[in-house]
Amino acid sequence: MTGPAPRAATAPRPGTRTAPTAPTTSGTGTGAGAVAAVRPQVSALTPDPDHPAAAPARPDGDDRAPGAPYRGSVLRTVTWLIRAVAFVLIGIDTFVQASASDRTALVVTAVGYALSGVALAGWGLLDHRVGAEAARASRLLPFLLAAMAVASGFASAYAHGSSLPGLAMIAVIAAGSETPLATGWTVAACGVLAIEAGALVTGAGRGVILGYPLLVLVALLAGHNRGAYRVRADQNAVLLAKSEQLRTEQRRAAVLDERARIAREIHDVLAHSLGALNIQIQTARALLAHDEPGRADDILATAQRLSTEGLVETRRAVQALRTDVPPLPEALTAMAESHRQQHHSPVDLTVDGSAGPLPPEQILCLVRTAQEALTNAAKHAPGRPVALALHYEDHDVTLTVSNPLGDARPGAPAFATVNGGYGLTGMRERLLLIGGTLTAGPQDDRWTVTARAPR
Repeated sequence: MTGPAPRAATAPRPGTRTAPTAPTTSGTGTGAGAVAAVRPQVSALTPDPDHPAAAPARPDGDDRAPGAPYRGSVLRTVTWLIRAVAFVLIGIDTFVQASASDRTALVVTAVGYALSGVALAGWGLLDHRVGAEAARASRLLPFLLAAMAVASGFASAYAHGSSLPGLAMIAVIAAGSETPLATGWTVAACGVLAIEAGALVTGAGRGVILGYPLLVLVALLAGHNRGAYRVRADQNAVLLAKSEQLRTEQRRAAVLDERARIAREIHDVLAHSLGALNIQIQTARALLAHDEPGRADDILATAQRLSTEGLVETRRAVQALRTDVPPLPEALTAMAESHRQQHHSPVDLTVDGSAGPLPPEQILCLVRTAQEALTNAAKHAPGRPVALALHYEDHDVTLTVSNPLGDARPGAPAFATVNGGYGLTGMRERLLLIGGTLTAGPQDDRWTVTARAPR
């Protein structure tokens, strides 16, 4: 019958990605050019998901939601402000309660507080210079936290009753949330050993020996909980970003699918109407060659009517084909009658089975398949009878279009087509999109096209 013709390639617009598209087959030479001319109008009907304006680039290169880096920076600033205020308040409380008569305890407390401050300052400088993520992966952070926990823990035994153990708790909380599990426990163990060593030297009571280590362990658990919360928050952020990306891809796929649907409808309309118009023009030329101007004038009038109808159908397709399609038997009846009038060929339509409502996609697909099969019959078997059979089953609808093989009837003009037209590949492509099948070929001296679509 007809075969696929190569499709002209279109160059991608600058600044856009080229989306993969399913291969399609073109109609007649005129139809392919018309589709190419109409395609820019079809593209204007839907937004371009690949256009730079559709997805503005982030100036900071961050793929997270807008405002996330800013919120993270503010949170880090607030966290370090709290740590600094806590360090100052702990120092005030510690030295207000310190006894000036015990110079050894005062010196040890001052040295421990100062060393904790140096470790805290180093930690803050590291976090500021390399960022929070790099600071967590740095080998220097565990040593700074351990030094802070040891210095404040040992001095806590000399400043009994003060809030100096709070500095060790700050270090252990950070170790539990910012470092691996083993590192966090190591930092906590160093703090506990420093507290026990100070208690052993000073002979402190049970409050220091048991109470302060218990506070350190509670701080470690709080750090682990904080770290688990941060991990879940990071995972949720990744899932949210992937979900947004998936929604974007779904919208993009929907837009491309709509474009392909509209382009396919335009292609089929033009291939059918221009194919029929081509046949009428060839008939008029054949009649003029046989010196029958009267009949040729009638044929040209029919060709003019076909071109007008083709323009109307094309405008409807450009408008995204929003109009409802008629029931399938009604559409096939109108198509058979039109074929009889245009090509003077008998068409026999039979419908059997329990006819029921079909989705518009199935109706449109079977209508286009019948259009293409009738056009091919007019091209390759002009004047020969065509049989259309529509059979409704429980789960499928089968459309069969057949015409005799061999020479055309005596007296019918012979036609030469420009090329193969839309053909079997286009019909099969349509049916595959809705889960249907197509078979075509000679059967008992007849060319038979059978399309099956699910109900």
